[in-house]
Amino acid sequence: MKRAACIEDLRKIARRRIPKMFFDYVDGASWTESTHISNSAELAKIRFRQRVAVDVSNRTARTSLLGEATRLPLAVAPTGLTGVIWPNGEIQAMKACETVGIPYCLSTVSIASLEKVANAASRNFWFQLYVIRDRDFIERLIQRAEAVGVETLVVTLDLQMVGQRNKDIHNGLSSPPKPTLANILDLMRRPAWCYGMLRHQDMRFGNLQGHVKGLDSRKGLAEWTNEQFDPTLNWDDVKRLRDRWKGKLVLKGILSPEDALFAVDAGADAIIVSNHGGRQLDGAPATIEVLPSIVRELNNCCEILIDGGFTSGQDIFRAIAYGADGVLMGRAMLYGLGAGGQAGVEKAFAMIINELETTMGLCGVNSISEIGLHNIHHTPSREE
Repeated sequence: MKRAACIEDLRKIARRRIPKMFFDYVDGASWTESTHISNSAELAKIRFRQRVAVDVSNRTARTSLLGEATRLPLAVAPTGLTGVIWPNGEIQAMKACETVGIPYCLSTVSIASLEKVANAASRNFWFQLYVIRDRDFIERLIQRAEAVGVETLVVTLDLQMVGQRNKDIHNGLSSPPKPTLANILDLMRRPAWCYGMLRHQDMRFGNLQGHVKGLDSRKGLAEWTNEQFDPTLNWDDVKRLRDRWKGKLVLKGILSPEDALFAVDAGADAIIVSNHGGRQLDGAPATIEVLPSIVRELNNCCEILIDGGFTSGQDIFRAIAYGADGVLMGRAMLYGLGAGGQAGVEKAFAMIINELETTMGLCGVNSISEIGLHNIHHTPSREE
């Protein structure tokens, strides 16, 4: 890991260390993975306008997100099953965020529970909520989030049903892994991971186990989610959540100006322009493609965050130039975690900070607030 220079290097290390089913869960997407591929491809098309003879000796990527000072305009996206990538993975990732100074968002389908993460935390973290059919469980989960001091609730809106993720189907994704011959042979090739997990002895969903009906250690995540995610979810439900939740509300999964306006009308403090990392609707546009039209429509009504294909500091610069207030990254964090636990996540963030601040310098920019479309050399055709 010492010679790793970019997130792709950490990805390669993580791939060697993590069992195939869990690496594929992180790395894969739905159907043909065209949207996942497009996320990165569209970002790569955006070229920078280099500037020279500008004093950039005092440049810094420091800014704020939702009123919270951050080392850079970045937060960690909620990622399910983080605790099977590395023992105590959610806590390792959260501590890395605390060290660097960016928000960490815990997923509903985390391995470590809200209470366990809060017990290890020294600052507030965000919590992501999936709205499932069992509304009594949702109320109890919100109460638990309040009890541990969560102030920012991120509600994911684009998982009313699960997109067809072929790799997960082929692998028979479950936590813990089912004792099939293929899984046993795969685990035998990763003794360090097995040793760590045997010592930890917890691969169940901490926020769900013992709190929700119909989930046990024999049931795969995909099977449970297919039963529990709610296709009736609508904007009236979102407004009721807004009335119920007294903290900051962030709505994730926005891909159109129309839905962005609905989100603002429902009382969102921020939205996340997201296609779920290409893991839901294959064939949906890349998030950077739809960002400009959403920025124009909202006209500073609320903060706009974005995820989907962002793996570098240069990608963050591109998003800010196109009008986002900040970026969420999930896979980049997980690659770092898989490569080396908390130290790997911190290394990933250090790479991203260096990439962002170097790009700022070469574009003649000293602060995040100075970044705009004037820093872009060529603007590809975007959705109008």
